Amino acid sequence: MKANIFQKIGIIARSIYVTLKITVIVLVWQLRGSYDRKKGDSLLMWWSSKLLDAVKATYEVSNPYGVILEPGKRYIIMSNHRSHYDIPLIFLAFPLGSIRMLTKKELFKVPLWGKGMKAGEFISIDRHDHEQALKDLKEAKAKMEDGIVLWVAPEGTRSRDGRLGPFKKGGIVLAIETAATVIPVGIVGSEKVLPAGTTDFNLGQHVVVNIGRPIEASKYTMDQRDALMRDVRSAIEGLISYHNATTVSLDMNNNG
Repeated sequence: MKANIFQKIGIIARSIYVTLKITVIVLVWQLRGSYDRKKGDSLLMWWSSKLLDAVKATYEVSNPYGVILEPGKRYIIMSNHRSHYDIPLIFLAFPLGSIRMLTKKELFKVPLWGKGMKAGEFISIDRHDHEQALKDLKEAKAKMEDGIVLWVAPEGTRSRDGRLGPFKKGGIVLAIETAATVIPVGIVGSEKVLPAGTTDFNLGQHVVVNIGRPIEASKYTMDQRDALMRDVRSAIEGLISYHNATTVSLDMNNNG
């Protein structure tokens, strides 16, 4: 059901409220010197749940390979990116990990929120300055070695048409440099909640998060980064298309 103007206002107001709330809390923790990563994880889970509740969205996680984030291992989650709601969905799909985003530096310039993201251990990436991007990836590597699970949207931005866009190489290079385990994820249905570039909220949508077989970046050399990119892309495409094909098949059976 498409949200009417009053519902839109309510959704936006609730989303701003919960985002400001966690921002202020994290900044207060930072000022007091009491920030704790596990408390930050819990806060992000609360925020993610509230954002989905605001649009009455439901979700399910398909994890046929039993992927578990093991302490002490380096992980990079790579997924398709169709909607702003991919962000809370990734956090909720991996409740036991200290997941943080590698995100564009422009978001860190937003008043208050940008400082909150920095205090909460999110990592910026400068897409327009190669030298700065290398420094950003070095910081990301240090965070991973300290226990952060990194989420990267290799397309670099949200897809406007639902199709998987071209991949950026930053996350792939980082995965090889850190010998990380790449976890491919296919998110199906988030674009229906809020299509990219619009404020057309659709209430009561169901989203599926498909977690794929892990890919060990340690098996690739830097000269093989294109091969790793192809393998990750192929895995994500399979996770998206498999669910879409299954859904179509079920719909045909139900209608027939």
